[in-house]
Amino acid sequence: MNAQRTALATIATVALLSGALQAQWVARRTPGIPRLPGGKANLDAPAPPRLPDGHPDLSGIWDVGAMTYFHDLASGLKGEDAPKLTPWAAGLQKSRRDRNHVDDPYTYCLPLGVPRENHRSPFKIVQTPSMTIFLHESFVGNTFRQIFTDGRPLPKLSETEPAWLGYSVGRWEGDDFVVESIGFRDHGWLSANMAWPNSDALHVTERWHRRDFGHLEETVTIDDPKAYLKPWTNKIVLTLQADTELLDSYCDNQSIMQSHYSMGPRPEEPASPPLGK
Repeated sequence: MNAQRTALATIATVALLSGALQAQWVARRTPGIPRLPGGKANLDAPAPPRLPDGHPDLSGIWDVGAMTYFHDLASGLKGEDAPKLTPWAAGLQKSRRDRNHVDDPYTYCLPLGVPRENHRSPFKIVQTPSMTIFLHESFVGNTFRQIFTDGRPLPKLSETEPAWLGYSVGRWEGDDFVVESIGFRDHGWLSANMAWPNSDALHVTERWHRRDFGHLEETVTIDDPKAYLKPWTNKIVLTLQADTELLDSYCDNQSIMQSHYSMGPRPEEPASPPLGK
């Protein structure tokens, strides 16, 4: 049985990886990129000039590279910094891992959620005065995320419909772009292999900082009192993808992947408990 489950996990991974090519654009150099003598992008060059409003320019296509944080958002955290699960979340995590992650919504071509969407495939940041837009080349279908910077507050949870990517507003604190998001679906997945869960009480804070031309720091804090005993934070560095563009990317081989499943139907997961329980 263990060998069979391992094979299933491998099949799922291969199928998802083969769903699309990585972003590319043949023979097109991105203008405005500082270059090394051989023509390669100089990722360690100083950050680009500020935008007309005085804020740092975060625009570009960014990728985390290895899928370390896609599989484990808490990678590298130890001791008191590591996530501490509530009983409800611990039960969910164990059940999901016992079933070799085949119940991950991503397996069924559903969106990854926040912040996992940032750690799977390339995405483009587009800044405008009233909102910042993230365009994701997600392997389950291109998705977009709107981060409003027009001064509106986060909505009350009672005013939201549960969403895969939540509701996001952003503000500047010095040179850091701070994004807060709420309004997520219950029973979410923050990671693939580690299957860190989230509830509908999840509050994600992302702090984005462009430290030089080719590197963007994302400091993400998970605050979910239904799933974790206290908030936890990790820092992730993304790399600029020069001389390339996003492409269409869709999950069009799902029927082939699902024909190999033999784990049985997905069990009903218990709803997250009311706060304070």
